[in-house]
Amino acid sequence: MYIVMAYDVNVDRVVKVLKIGRRYLTWVQNSVLEGELTSAQFEHLKADLSDVIEPDIDAVRFYIIRRDACLVKEFLGTSKNEPNQML
Repeated sequence: MYIVMAYDVNVDRVVKVLKIGRRYLTWVQNSVLEGELTSAQFEHLKADLSDVIEPDIDAVRFYIIRRDACLVKEFLGTSKNEPNQML
């Protein structure tokens, strides 16, 4: 499945959340990562993030695209990184 992760966390946890996210996904913009994950990898990502964030203060949002046929990307401006894997 293709995952887009966006986060808004306290400044004290931004680096930790980004490091965790980059273990699984590609960083594409400030506070946004994306890439292809298995169900098990997605569960590990969520568990790792749960250990770091404060649920009453921080927010992490996942957009899940289950089929390649449903994924369309459009860009304006420059792209920092582009995920190159598609399972």
